[in-house]
Amino acid sequence: MIVKKPSDSLVIMTELVLPNDTNLFENLMGGRLMYWMDIAAAITAVKHCNVPCMTASVDNLSFKNPIKLGNVVHIEAKITRAFNTSMEIHLKVWGEDNLHQYSYESNEAYFTYVALDPNNKPRQVPPVIPETEEEKLLFEGALRRRQVRLILGGKMKPDDASELKALFSSQV
Repeated sequence: MIVKKPSDSLVIMTELVLPNDTNLFENLMGGRLMYWMDIAAAITAVKHCNVPCMTASVDNLSFKNPIKLGNVVHIEAKITRAFNTSMEIHLKVWGEDNLHQYSYESNEAYFTYVALDPNNKPRQVPPVIPETEEEKLLFEGALRRRQVRLILGGKMKPDDASELKALFSSQV
């Protein structure tokens, strides 16, 4: 199986916030942003493994700043790590106010996607080799984030989370 770099699956999506995308405060609705983020993450997952993929989980979706009506939204999605059949994708979102000419962080999140075979069963995905320092940090943290997701989803016992134990162990 071919090893891929995170940059091979990079997606940058741009949207304009229109009235139908906003709430009563003229801020982009969180659900609309999540929808756009899911699209960007799906494109990233398919670019990585070249097969159909589906969303398995969304976590650590944190909103820092609202994006206003008329502003531009930039969503950057990049794979952080591939496991056996799943991939973690990190998304960063910026708002851009063209009238006042500044950009600002809006939010970020981690999405997990699973690759599917022709029978809609999970299939193996190509491994990821990080290149930059940021990619290496995200890659290293992905296993801990995965173990937290599995524990919270009831698919792993806390005692089996070796990476998480290492964080809290006083032994060297």
